[in-house]
Amino acid sequence: MSQLSSAGFEPRVFSGVQPTGNLHLGNYLGAIKKFVALQERQACLFCVVDLHSITAQLVHEDLVGQTRQIAAAFIASGIDPKKNIVFNQSRVPGHAELAWVFNCVARVGWMNRMTQFKEKAGKDRENASLGLLAYPSLMAADILLYRATHVPVGDDQKQHLELTRDIAAKFNNDFAARIEALGLGVPMGAQGGGADGETGFFPITEPLIEGPATRVMSLKDGAKKMSKSDPSDLSRINLTDDAETIARKIRKAKTDPQDLPSDVAGLAGRPEAENLVGIFAALAGRDKAGVLSEFGGRQFSAFKPILAELAVETLAPITGEMRRIMDDPAEIDRTLSEGGARARDLADVTMRDVRDIVGFLSD
Repeated sequence: MSQLSSAGFEPRVFSGVQPTGNLHLGNYLGAIKKFVALQERQACLFCVVDLHSITAQLVHEDLVGQTRQIAAAFIASGIDPKKNIVFNQSRVPGHAELAWVFNCVARVGWMNRMTQFKEKAGKDRENASLGLLAYPSLMAADILLYRATHVPVGDDQKQHLELTRDIAAKFNNDFAARIEALGLGVPMGAQGGGADGETGFFPITEPLIEGPATRVMSLKDGAKKMSKSDPSDLSRINLTDDAETIARKIRKAKTDPQDLPSDVAGLAGRPEAENLVGIFAALAGRDKAGVLSEFGGRQFSAFKPILAELAVETLAPITGEMRRIMDDPAEIDRTLSEGGARARDLADVTMRDVRDIVGFLSD
């Protein structure tokens, strides 16, 4: 990936993970592994989004413990909390304050079109929380509070990021005169979604969607995303699973009776095969074509043990380090507290300007 840029805004990456249930392989490959690579070339904020965790489930048995586990996973995977900002969302009041402004910028029709709300609310939409409906507005606030220019997202979050872009564009347009009068405009340029000479306060954030496993699917159903909430533990590989459990889950993973194809085109209509090949490619740092050039024509009975060995080799050090870190919750809390203070420093600058732009009186 080349150095990131987005018109006149300082390049900055934001991403978050919800503290709900056990972290699994999909979280690692789809998000955390990318975080580790991004930190080498960009200013990054990695957030445990605990405010989001109560949108669908208000009462949690151990939200504090789940928050610490995500932070431990970040650090165990290689994220440096000194070089980056690692924090939990609720430590920074600006997330909620900016989300309210964005609730007034966004349109109800935009929210009603969000497919994740439809999926999570199910048939009983009238009984869903208002927070669940407004979830994408809070996500936009998470990103734009730090005027982040780029966000690593999975395919399932792409629609939410599009909404973030829409909210930023509408805010910039609605308050264009005040932004200009206050001297708070930043050159947008073509990459920022504007014409030459056009300025705006918020960037038009760009997604970072790349790699062979942008959406890891269930080991029991290649048409469903790997999920913490799936009732079957065999559907996912948890980051806390031991080597024997990982090998057993991969051995039991659903496949089809055909051999592995020799090229990517041969994966069409074979979701379970594509999922396992994608997992292998992501763990090995290769593409699917390269994996199939090596394993094409082999049966899954020969491929799965090699995949299991690779998964164990990759995840075992992370699991061990997570356990070590979790044994010292006070240290995790210090890390999150320090990260929260650094995040608030950035957020306070943004919110001071937003209040001026909107016209709120403040100190």
